[in-house]
Amino acid sequence: MGIKIYKKTSPGRRFASVNTRDEVTKTTPEKTLLRKHNMTGGRNHSGKITSRCRGGGNKRMYRIIDFKRNKDGVEGVVAGIEYDPNRSCHIALIHYTDGEKRYILCPLGLKVGVKIISGDRVEPSIGNCMPLLQIPPGLAVHNVELIPGQGGKMVRSAGSAARLAAREGNRATLILPSGEMRMVDIRCRATIGQIGNIEHGRVRLGKAGRKRHLGRRPHVRGVAMNPVAHPMGGGEGRSHGGRHPCSPTGKLAKGGKTRNKRKASNKMIVRRRRNVRQGQLVL
Repeated sequence: MGIKIYKKTSPGRRFASVNTRDEVTKTTPEKTLLRKHNMTGGRNHSGKITSRCRGGGNKRMYRIIDFKRNKDGVEGVVAGIEYDPNRSCHIALIHYTDGEKRYILCPLGLKVGVKIISGDRVEPSIGNCMPLLQIPPGLAVHNVELIPGQGGKMVRSAGSAARLAAREGNRATLILPSGEMRMVDIRCRATIGQIGNIEHGRVRLGKAGRKRHLGRRPHVRGVAMNPVAHPMGGGEGRSHGGRHPCSPTGKLAKGGKTRNKRKASNKMIVRRRRNVRQGQLVL
């Protein structure tokens, strides 16, 4: 996979780059695994905007992804690798020996024709899914469950991977891409390998139109608005707001805690996350 930079033939091309998608081998999705995907435009069930600067964008169909990987003991063959507009990583179409087809998140290094399998007693090779109890310590994993049988919830974006640090009793300690260390039940499943499309974060859109195609509308600063539109608006000349940053409704935007303190899984965190470079594994 690589990043392509065009000649500077126009202002839009001058700062733009595109993903060449060298791994993608299949351009048409599997119709039996498609579902209608309605865009909300940032509005709730009452039609009120709850998330600003969203709307428009290209129409897209949702691809049903097998996050549970619960088809134990049945071998599957990678039939193709596809682009998914709903996520940053690519997806792989798997043809199982019993005739069923499923999509999975495509790990780095997975090729067409490679056989994969899920289960308790399988080889820890790229694309295979197994419980953390059976995974050798030190391996990179992705699509990790938080509750056994629930399906993968963590480490699902492009280029990300967690590392199995240790096992003690009925808990396994994982080092997540953010640097956070978290304990997970050893019965939880994970897929071997690092998620592919690792250079996704290096793509530069280059112009506003590409952002609109993704469903993102213009974002206007509060200090650039009128006083009736934002608490930080108005003032003679260019002002700096004169108060702490806040939302249009006056809610403070900086320094607030976003994690729910009563969350049951908080006690499973060994070390809080810290800033690390995107795509870098914490050893």
